[in-house]
Amino acid sequence: MTISPELAAPPGTEPAERGSLQIDASVIRKIVEHATDQMPGTLRATRRVAGVAVRENGSNAKVWVGAEYVDLRLTVALRYPGSVTAAVGQVRARVAEDIERMTGLRVRGFEVTVAGLYRDTPTRLL
Repeated sequence: MTISPELAAPPGTEPAERGSLQIDASVIRKIVEHATDQMPGTLRATRRVAGVAVRENGSNAKVWVGAEYVDLRLTVALRYPGSVTAAVGQVRARVAEDIERMTGLRVRGFEVTVAGLYRDTPTRLL
């Protein structure tokens, strides 16, 4: 990919003078949910209406973005049997690592709610 000359910064321009990058909270939310859904101890829930499977839901995150930090609230379903503490610890570590690596922001607050423990694919809405 090449940058057209009219969009390129003049030679010698300091990085701080070139502009800024803002990452929308919805992008960070998708990073959190994707990372969580990839963890081996988490499950996706199937939403049913009148006994008919409608769609599949994964984890659900709410995100608040500050200047250099992110606060998260995550709802997730976990596999049973298994250690809730270990699964939540792994999710926290993976999400914090992915957020920092992809956005440069650090996770300041991280609240996790376990919506349920399921042996196989759950049939409830998170």
